[in-house]
Amino acid sequence: MTIFEKIIAREIAAEILHEDALCIAIHDVAPSAPTHILIIPKIALPRISASTVEDIPLLGHLLLTASTIGQHYAPDGFRIVINNGSDAGESVPHLHIHVLGGRPLTWPPG
Repeated sequence: MTIFEKIIAREIAAEILHEDALCIAIHDVAPSAPTHILIIPKIALPRISASTVEDIPLLGHLLLTASTIGQHYAPDGFRIVINNGSDAGESVPHLHIHVLGGRPLTWPPG
């Protein structure tokens, strides 16, 4: 069971900023920007590359939720990031979206 599954099951405490039937949103414990929020689906999908056509409604919902969260918590601009695999920085094998903002973000990242 991943840390995200434990948070969803309320086995580990976290400040939940948003919750609906499909996902939760929490602050990242190691923020990379002043605003760093994770959008986490309630189902355990290991990563974006493991998604299938059946996951399209969930993926769309996650992106729209990330947009809403970003507009609220980083109204001057935000970046949405999905890491896929260890080389990309994925540290928890449970799909999640990072919403980063609160300062100017440089390009290219990393």
